[in-house]
Amino acid sequence: MTSKTQIAEGSVAEYVTAMIGGQLFGLPISRVQDVFMPERLTRVPLSSSEIAGVLNLRGRIVTVVDMRARLGLPKNDDGKPAMAVGVDLRGESYGLLIDQIGEVLTLADDSREENPVNLDPRMAKLAGGVHRLDGQLMVVLDVDRVLELLPTQLAA
Repeated sequence: MTSKTQIAEGSVAEYVTAMIGGQLFGLPISRVQDVFMPERLTRVPLSSSEIAGVLNLRGRIVTVVDMRARLGLPKNDDGKPAMAVGVDLRGESYGLLIDQIGEVLTLADDSREENPVNLDPRMAKLAGGVHRLDGQLMVVLDVDRVLELLPTQLAA
């Protein structure tokens, strides 16, 4: 009985969904620390355009990454306040600036596919696969890939 439970638990993955530029993305729930509305964002001089700024979130300094800029999309002009998904990488706190937060989806691991060959290259470099849902494609964001490229850009 225990082994069946372990197998069943290992065969699904949970994702926090987010909309960025009209595209549905999923972040592995294990990587998500919190969801918040960024307030009092301080711009960082000479930083990449992908760095929206830094803020203090419950005593932690959080670097906020503009996911629209990261994906090469135009700025959001719909007037709605942006949201952020808090993630950590190697002990550093980051906020991924998104357009809208969605729900938590539980999907079977075996329904996850490799990146399609026709996936936009800007998305493909940050994606760890896709899930085909009813009428739409959910791109799974690889949080490490999203954040790993930042230090080299900051050093340049």
